[in-house]
Amino acid sequence: MPPHDSDIFRLDGYQAESPDVEELWQYIVLDEDELTVLADHHTDDAEQSFYVLHNGAVISGDPQIVALHLQRDTVARTFRFEEAALPLPAMAHSWLIARGCPKQALGFPDGMGTHPTDEATRALQERLTTDGDHFALLHNYTDGTADRPEIVVILRALDERESRPFRILLKQVDLHAGTHTLREGGFATFKAATDWFRNHLAGSAAPLPIAPPPARHSPDPTAPARPAPAAPPRGRSR
Repeated sequence: MPPHDSDIFRLDGYQAESPDVEELWQYIVLDEDELTVLADHHTDDAEQSFYVLHNGAVISGDPQIVALHLQRDTVARTFRFEEAALPLPAMAHSWLIARGCPKQALGFPDGMGTHPTDEATRALQERLTTDGDHFALLHNYTDGTADRPEIVVILRALDERESRPFRILLKQVDLHAGTHTLREGGFATFKAATDWFRNHLAGSAAPLPIAPPPARHSPDPTAPARPAPAAPPRGRSR
């Protein structure tokens, strides 16, 4: 396996730690020219890097955000990685935070991405970065072809105490203004959530029903960090 040279991923002189890692890394390299770094953080010892990326090569419908955690052995000059394709940057943040990235290190720089239109959007994004491991990702759809792109996400609460365990997140983007809104709806059944989703795609959905706040969880300092909402099948770890 030849050493890798990549300005984005800081792998100059490194090689994959195994043939399996090398094989999976080729899926990342294949899209490298289409990847835009939205946010990144690198540890002072150069052993870990955390990325939130936008993959412009993804076809409409699939998630376009990639969370990537690189781990380097700076002595052996080898690397391994985990990655997951997720529909929303806040979910990518949650996934990376669960793997040791400082929460405050993942803000988007000025001019990168769109910005929240209102406080409701900011608050929901903040909650997703901290409570994301309380929900499983069931389905998502990214429409990147419209003049005003949008993303629909269906989640299920892992806590059986939730009165409306199925949640829909709706992100709508105004590219001209450089802003976006994010809203949440709560549903008692999966059928009700998917019916709303189908009606929304058909342009006939009612407004999202108000979602009650998720049940609060007592922190457990001895528990290992859990991942953000379960990644779609594309996620890989080696």
